[in-house]
Amino acid sequence: MQRRAQREQPERAKRLTRVLVCAAAVPVMLVATGCSSDSGPDDGGGDKAASASASASPSPTVQAAAYRTLPEACRALSKKTLEDLAPKAKSGKEGSSDDVASRASCSWSSLDNNGVKGSQFRWLNVSLLRFESDTTRGPGDKLAQEYYDKQVREIRATPGAKGLNAQAVTGTGDEATAVRYDLKKKEGTFKQQTVVVRVENVVVTLDYNGAGLAGDKTPDAAALLADAKKAAKEAVLSVTRANGPAAASGSPSAPASGRPSAPASKAPSASASGKS
Repeated sequence: MQRRAQREQPERAKRLTRVLVCAAAVPVMLVATGCSSDSGPDDGGGDKAASASASASPSPTVQAAAYRTLPEACRALSKKTLEDLAPKAKSGKEGSSDDVASRASCSWSSLDNNGVKGSQFRWLNVSLLRFESDTTRGPGDKLAQEYYDKQVREIRATPGAKGLNAQAVTGTGDEATAVRYDLKKKEGTFKQQTVVVRVENVVVTLDYNGAGLAGDKTPDAAALLADAKKAAKEAVLSVTRANGPAAASGSPSAPASGRPSAPASKAPSASASGKS
């Protein structure tokens, strides 16, 4: 019995040693597992990468408008033109505007009183409206075209217009339409001519009407229309000249400074809505 007990003691010692070795290994595994968990998705690396990607996204841009300003409306037509179309007008009456670089107008009234032989009346008005490019609404020339189309539609729908006729006008701006009609009033029959022109991001509307009052003869509508077209073309040239030599020479996309325009801001211009 004593020899058997002596043989079993070494075996138990070996088993105890193995148990202690395994027990010592357990904390090492736990530590390793804990360290590896620190490098998981909770370390914020994913959020930082997403943030960096979002900040790298480019801001929306739109091509800058070609024209940045307008001429003085009362100087948009030459002295010679005013003498021909409104000979008795002393001066132009400037329309109210809170931003003359975006919206301007001027009108002239002429009454040639011939006493008992009657009188000749003429009224001339030029309106200028400039549209700025906007990242939400689109480029200035597109906004101007939309307004141009609207203007022509509204003029063609003038209440009480008689013998209305609309025709395209060539050689003036990017697109132009002339609308003429008669309006009967208590003073007489007024011959109305309206020429609407779009040049880049600006819309020019020129109104010209005439009437023979107190028994004087009615003016010739064809002659009035020819004068209106000539004046509208002159007003368009004033717009290009107001924006620098490059614009006046046929390159309106170059600003007055001669340097490329910067991308337009997102804030809409007050000029993009309404009528002059």
